[in-house]
Amino acid sequence: MDLKSLLINRKVVILSKWFEVLLDTYPPETAKFFKNQDDLFRNPVGSTIFKGIEKLLDEILDDDVDTQRVSQFLDDIIRVRAVQDFSASQAVAFIFPLKNIIRQEISNVYGLEKPLPSDFLSRLYHIESKIDRIALLSFDIYMQCRERLYEIKANEVKKMTYRLLQQAKLIIESPEKEIC
Repeated sequence: MDLKSLLINRKVVILSKWFEVLLDTYPPETAKFFKNQDDLFRNPVGSTIFKGIEKLLDEILDDDVDTQRVSQFLDDIIRVRAVQDFSASQAVAFIFPLKNIIRQEISNVYGLEKPLPSDFLSRLYHIESKIDRIALLSFDIYMQCRERLYEIKANEVKKMTYRLLQQAKLIIESPEKEIC
């Protein structure tokens, strides 16, 4: 069995462990809710995160990574984490444990006493490189989301200040002149 087949066969286990690691970044009550509530409408955040990592795992296991699709899957997850109280490193840290989870699953199947087939190591290196690239991409997405949040907040402060100045009659609206 090659590495890709092994990982595809163990996909449900890998996905479950990865989701657990991601949930561990949340407070216990929040993690419990995300984990136990499967309804999309009652738990849109948990559902979005689970579906996002599932699609990411599919991309990682695929031979070629479509950066456009990966960006969309990451955006769905990172956007949620960007508005929550996560630092940049905390928001994207959930990606890296996937490497250890994959290595654990290989070890569970092959054990530690058997040498891995030669093609496994090169394939594993390729998969881990994809995970690293996805982590870097997720950081970029996080920063874009945060920049957008700061823009929104700054615009709200400007609008609020303008309205206050209007109410205090410190700003006089000048009638627009017609241009002939």
